[in-house]
Amino acid sequence: MAFDIDRFARDSVRVGWEDLDLEVFRTDPLPPESLRTLRYMCDVEYHTVCYLRDMLVTRSRRETEVNAFMTMWNREEFWHGEALAHVLSLHGITVSYDELKAKRVKLGWKDRLAPLKQSVLSNLVGKDFVAVHMIWGAVNEWSASAAYKRLAVLEGHPGLAVLVRRIAAQEARHVAFYATQARTRLTDNARAQKLARLALSTAWRPVGSGIASDDEVTHVMGHLFGGAAGRKEIDAIDRHISKLPGMDGLTIVGDALDARGIAA
Repeated sequence: MAFDIDRFARDSVRVGWEDLDLEVFRTDPLPPESLRTLRYMCDVEYHTVCYLRDMLVTRSRRETEVNAFMTMWNREEFWHGEALAHVLSLHGITVSYDELKAKRVKLGWKDRLAPLKQSVLSNLVGKDFVAVHMIWGAVNEWSASAAYKRLAVLEGHPGLAVLVRRIAAQEARHVAFYATQARTRLTDNARAQKLARLALSTAWRPVGSGIASDDEVTHVMGHLFGGAAGRKEIDAIDRHISKLPGMDGLTIVGDALDARGIAA
């Protein structure tokens, strides 16, 4: 089924939480390990604008549907960050823009040179770069959707569970766009398949790896996806990836957990 980008743009809304009794967190707070994970997720959502910046200097910006999607996607991810920041604030944890800016500055020249690198790379690769962008986005959004769903299961807190499931539902629409685009651009395109497979197998890392420390990445991956139930979700993501043209047998998400010693 084709993804209706016009409908997506028309229906894109801010994730809501005003109807939820989140004040209950003041008397029934989340445990430290969940707050640590939630803070990581919040930082990732707020960092989306930097990823958007990097993509807007590539061949992807020439694609009308991709451009429209990225505009709405960036707005929705920002609102996810706002919602998570609100929950954190009820636990006495402040996520300020000054702090976010300081984190980005700490990334150094790697971060500031990212748009230039992306521009050069995309022009060298040509139009097939967009296929790589789309499958990379699909993997990240599958991971994000699974992460929010797992957090809802792990934390039975009614306010949090409803909120993160709402976020997961929006992430699922992002998955639909990326996966549809990836399948279309990879089908009958051996060069794009080879480039995408190479990029995923050599360069993909868990979402947030470029923002947080290795310890934080390991904590979040272990917290959400450790154990048999968590590994089941990871295996499902790898199956989704392997069903895309030319990606048979890839297990990059499971491999990332294994590399960090996170047991099933």
